[in-house]
Order: sequence, then structure tokens, then C-alpha cells
Amino acid sequence: MTDEKHMLREQIHHWLQHNRDHGIELLQKLVQANSTQGNEQYAQTIVIEKLRKIGLKVEVWEPDGKFLATHPYFASPRKDFKGSPNVVGILKGTGEGRSIILNGHIDVVPEGDIAQWDHQPYSGKVIAGKLYGRGATDMKGGNVSLLLALSAIRALGIPLKGDVIFQSVIEEESGGAGTLAAILKGYKADAAIIPEPTNMKIFPKQQGSMWFRLTVKGRSAHGGTRYEGVCAIEKAMLVVEHIRELEKRRNERIHDPLYEKIPIPIPINIGKVVGGDWPSSVADLVKLEGRMGISPDETMNHAKMELETWIKELKNIDQWFNDFPVSIEWFGARWVPGAVDLSHEMIKTLSASYSEVIGKEPVIEASPWGTDGGLLTQAGSTPTIVFGPGVTEKAHFPNEYIELDKVFEAAEIIALTVVDWCGVER
Repeated sequence: MTDEKHMLREQIHHWLQHNRDHGIELLQKLVQANSTQGNEQYAQTIVIEKLRKIGLKVEVWEPDGKFLATHPYFASPRKDFKGSPNVVGILKGTGEGRSIILNGHIDVVPEGDIAQWDHQPYSGKVIAGKLYGRGATDMKGGNVSLLLALSAIRALGIPLKGDVIFQSVIEEESGGAGTLAAILKGYKADAAIIPEPTNMKIFPKQQGSMWFRLTVKGRSAHGGTRYEGVCAIEKAMLVVEHIRELEKRRNERIHDPLYEKIPIPIPINIGKVVGGDWPSSVADLVKLEGRMGISPDETMNHAKMELETWIKELKNIDQWFNDFPVSIEWFGARWVPGAVDLSHEMIKTLSASYSEVIGKEPVIEASPWGTDGGLLTQAGSTPTIVFGPGVTEKAHFPNEYIELDKVFEAAEIIALTVVDWCGVER
């Protein structure tokens, strides 16, 4: 590390430590702002206020759902985003530098059964260096890391050559409509970082996923003479076992070392079962809803065709499916897979910054879930790396929390990465 770079890092580190209480207060305010789907506006006003204080040019808009719905990558249970604004803050460079997008989603999943929480889900309570609340780890902690990094750069008067585009988007938890809207607005860059909860690991690859619905038919009869009917529940059990075999085959094809520590790189999960309408009747209809993981190295259409073809093979297992084939429907949310080559300069830059701050080499793995990184990479032509301070295992869980030290470590790493990537005007 050069003396100049070392001094810059020291300045950033000291600024972050000096402003630690302000960073924690900002994260508390964001977590206390319930921003489940349709309720994002108040949390976004907090972001807008912060961006203006930092000195960024701010753009705010409610995405046009009808326009987005014409795009092949659009996925959302709604098409009206009134009261759910996207927020973008722009820090213009002096010129001739590389640009970067810093993208984070403001939406959070519902809190679930409140009885399973030790504290109120939107408390923002700080206990033993951890801040608790829905969204703390997924991913308001990462968003605050981005805002702290930008605050440090601006407060220290570091003149960047390249542009920085901060994005606080809606709808990531439903398939990425907010990020898609930003892409279609024209926001692109030479690279992007998304601070999802990676436990401070670097994810250059993200699996994609799609939701599907299977309809399994039976024949009703009185429960007392159930042998006169055909139970759709029993047939559905055969379907589930058949899908498990496909999952096994698909995962046996993956030999990427970035997946070696992930037990099932691209799972096929059955998450919802609805069937039957009366305890004393043989069930004549069952609906299975699930999520199909997609490898970063395959297309969504390829994955679709493979599952559809596999479901047709059920007729070779049971004659019933020849006469009453299982139907498949693709619906709801989906996340585009994405991958960045390990030799990409952004991975080198981010890894070097990590080593400078943490004192050791980063862990580089593939993401076990989908993110907006696939959209940015595929639809936005912006190579995207996922790296953030959140606790992967606590995303969507009761008693969600984030370690505050990691928020500030990530902010320091991201600030250094932005400085190195964009370049500094001498």
C-alpha cells in the first residue's frame, strides 16, 4: 500500500469511528420504519434526507407498473407502485474515471409470528453490539454501510473521477421491479456492489429462481370406501419424490468450486401444499407451489424446459398421470441468475480493500439465493458483486439482527473500493 493510500484509509477509518453514533442512529431509524411491500415511503424519506445532507443529486419516482410489465424480466404481485418510490442519489465525478452503482433494497419481508420475537420486530434495539429488528440484516445494515461510505468520501473532500450512483430500490423481495425500473431509467455503470447479507463474503455469482405451481388430479369418493377413488394427495407424494430426483440430477452437474460449501447449490423447494376439501372425502385435487433454483450458468428458459419435460415423465412412473397429466404454471416472483468472471477488476479491487481493512484474504463463494445482481448484470449490462455485513442465517428469521461492527467494517471496505475503482483527481 502506498503512503498516500494508507493515509486515505486512516482518514476514512477515523471518520467512521468518530461518526459511529450517527451511523447507528440512522440504522435504528430505518429499521423502525416498517417498509414491507407497499409501505416503503417513510423509510425512503429517511434515505432522501440523508442523501441530501451528504450532497448528492437526488431523483425520486414511483415506477410505472404498466410499462415495467411489458419487460420479460418483470416480476411482481402488483403493477401499481403508488406510494412506493425508488430513490437514486448521484455523486458526479470529475471525469475519466470508472463509474459504480451502489444498490440496496429498502423493502423487507413481513415480520411473521410476533410471538417468536424476543423484542418488538421494528424496535431497532441495540444489545451487546447487535441491532435487532426486521430488515436489520436484510438489508438496511448494508444500505447504511453504503451511506456511511459516501458520507466519509464527501466529508473528507475526496474528489472522485468516476460517477457514483446510489440506489435505494423497492420490490427486491418480490423479484426486483425496483432495480428493473432503475435500469430502464438508464442507470448503468462499469460495475456495481449490492451489500446483501453475505457474512462479509464476496459473491460474484448468484443463483436465480422461479416460482411454479403444479396441479395434481385425483378422483373423489366417500372416505369409507376410499378404495373407490384415487387420492390426489397420494399422487402428489409421487410428484414430490419425482421432483427430488430432478433436484439431485441438476445438482450433480455442478462442479463449480464456489459452491463446494453449499449442500444444495440450486434447490427445488416445495413450499406450499393445498388439497382436499372434506375429511370424509377422497381428495380429488392438490396444488403444489414451489421455487426452482437456477444455476448462474444456465438460462431461465432452460430451467423451465427441464422441469416441464421432467413432469411429463411422470406417466412412466404411474399410468394415472398418462390419463390425468400434472399441469405446471409459472407465476409470481422470479430472480434472474448472474455471474461475474473471477478475473474481473471489481473483484480484485474489492478483495484488496477487504484485505487492507480486515487483514486477511476474503472468502469468495456463490450466493445461496437470488438478488437484484442478476438483473443489473444481465439486463443492465453492469457486472455486479454481492458483498455485505448482514448475517445470512438471520435474513427473514425472527429476532433478525446485525452486528454493528460489521456495518462499519463494510462501510470502510466499500469506501476504499469506491475510491480505488473510480479514481481520485490529484
